[in-house]
Amino acid sequence: MTEVRRATTADAEVLGRLLWDFNTEFETETDDADVLVVRFARILELDEIVAVLAEDDSGAVGFALLSLRPAIWFDGPVAQLEELYVVPSLRAQGIGTQVLDLSRSLVRGLGSPEMHIGVDEVDVDTRRFYERHGFVTIEEGVDYRMLLYVGPTG
Repeated sequence: MTEVRRATTADAEVLGRLLWDFNTEFETETDDADVLVVRFARILELDEIVAVLAEDDSGAVGFALLSLRPAIWFDGPVAQLEELYVVPSLRAQGIGTQVLDLSRSLVRGLGSPEMHIGVDEVDVDTRRFYERHGFVTIEEGVDYRMLLYVGPTG
């Protein structure tokens, strides 16, 4: 049975390892797991960071990382889902849904009425997952997609 809970700084090591697994699975450039562990330990101290951890009898099987930022267009912060990962052998078993549901509940409890997620266009399975949970790329009343741009700060 999978249990999903809010992660704490004590979970930094397992979260760093899971993020490294996630990045290497998709051949994304990443720092070593030890570096990620240190970063998790630092950011999990911040009020505007929320992490969720899924565990079963074998150990950690998934996680989510969210950040909250102030918003001008409504009261409460905007939640950004930075990462959501489930180990490959356990996908399509509802763990991702459990992680997303708890993530949404936690940020809603922190006053966030809206969550943003960046997904690669070619990642059809992930897009379907979020769309199944009510996320859209076209807001009601418009006929164009929202895009997320990424670029350097300098």
